[in-house]
Amino acid sequence: MSTEFAPAAATRRQDLMDSLAAPRHYDIAIIGGGATGLGVALDAAARGFSVVLVESHDFAKGTSSRATKLVHGGVRYLAQGNISLVREALLERTTLLANAPHLAQPLPFVMPSYKFWEAPFYGIGLKMYDALAGKAGLGATEFLNRRETLAYLPTVQPRDLKGGVKYWDGQFDDARLALALARTAASQGALLVNYCEATGLIHEGGKLAGLHARDQETGRTFEIRASCVVNAAGVWVDQLRLLDGQAIGRDTKPMVAPSQGVHIVVDRSFLPTDHALLVPKTADGRVLFAVPWLGKTILGTTDTPRHDLAREPLPFREEVDFILRESARYLSRAPGPADIKSIWVGLRPLVKPPDDDAGSTQALSREHTVLVSKSGLVTVTGGKWTTYRAMAEDVLDKCFGAALLPARAGSTTAHLKLVGAHNSGHKISEAPGPHLYGSEAASLDSLPGAGRELGGGLTEAMVRFAARHEYARTVEDVLARRSRLLFLDAALARTLAPEVATLLQQENGVDPQLDAFLALCGQYLSLPN
Repeated sequence: MSTEFAPAAATRRQDLMDSLAAPRHYDIAIIGGGATGLGVALDAAARGFSVVLVESHDFAKGTSSRATKLVHGGVRYLAQGNISLVREALLERTTLLANAPHLAQPLPFVMPSYKFWEAPFYGIGLKMYDALAGKAGLGATEFLNRRETLAYLPTVQPRDLKGGVKYWDGQFDDARLALALARTAASQGALLVNYCEATGLIHEGGKLAGLHARDQETGRTFEIRASCVVNAAGVWVDQLRLLDGQAIGRDTKPMVAPSQGVHIVVDRSFLPTDHALLVPKTADGRVLFAVPWLGKTILGTTDTPRHDLAREPLPFREEVDFILRESARYLSRAPGPADIKSIWVGLRPLVKPPDDDAGSTQALSREHTVLVSKSGLVTVTGGKWTTYRAMAEDVLDKCFGAALLPARAGSTTAHLKLVGAHNSGHKISEAPGPHLYGSEAASLDSLPGAGRELGGGLTEAMVRFAARHEYARTVEDVLARRSRLLFLDAALARTLAPEVATLLQQENGVDPQLDAFLALCGQYLSLPN
């Protein structure tokens, strides 16, 4: 099944809120507008269910915009012996690349070897990776000599370099993919509203019957009735589970052990290539990536237990030091603190095993978990971006199994093209521009300011398009997630923010939260103490 899109549907805020206020009983209500919640909304809507989704902030505001930008089967999960997770992720990787070719594309990785045993040791594992992928493979693993390795990674540390291994995975623009999911779900009939917080759950006779929500802009409140309520709030799912448990008099143990991943962005000159660098085992046993993305280079990441759930988590100094120190070991020109364009942090919702007292998060499962409470609250958490579609299928299967929804034929999303699906030939590793809009790029030409660039590949028309068709309400929405400038170059984002605010004010007529965004830019530029 494929979908052709007419000119982009409008996302006028007043129309969305009026629809939310209209008396209606939905088949399924979803709390959380990250990858998982949006995936469930699309799958359910594509099967013909009536769907409403509320998100307390912006779509993909949390973890779903802060990934390492990799669509991957998980080489390290293979090393852990988790074959089923790797096989599923490899299949989903191919599906994602096919359904959103403007936002997700193959990416070659090179693993340099500095000891004689590294290339054969890791190469054999990567050959197994190829075998598991089968027809879903993106390219064959190759053993490289020293000269070939340097050709692919011109700035890799040449001292003691023996050779390397080249293999294939994928990369994507996570926040824009989330937006494509939201808009595709809307095209299938789902109602999705950002900046609308779920404030409570409705229980009747011990069973969940819906939820209360509040518009964050106006304070207007809503009662949403639904046969099935899905808790897809990411690292925040335990808050809703606690509310549900209290309402029906049951104890609820937390199921999420948050893990923090820090990423540093530097200029492309530190790795001037379309190949990513992967170090499978650093000095302290972690993995190091150097990934070309939207004209810059991402360095990361870390895996640090976190016990608070800040919307904008801060990096620890030792995490930044680790990334810079390890990068210096593998790049001939070492980036320093002054070279950092942006620092950003994501929280992974890792699932605790029973009776776990949460020490290291590196050993916790990356697989997702779906639970159905006594009242019927369906909670989904864990997993990773690559498998969002399979997670959505699993959620709906659990809803059917619990008789919360009438069973319907299998998912159609494996062949459902997302909004804008069109491969223009541009790579995600290249600087941002209209190619990220895919087949919708031509729509920009009809808007005011189509040819006027503000900077960093952002045009006036893109800002207006974000407000009219992409649910954007604030400066942060535009500069962090509709474009990715906050993540690529926080200083440039800060410079462009006032003009973006002016355009949003013209389009939306509400406060675009400029001061809050300027403060956020400072955080993305600041080194931790």
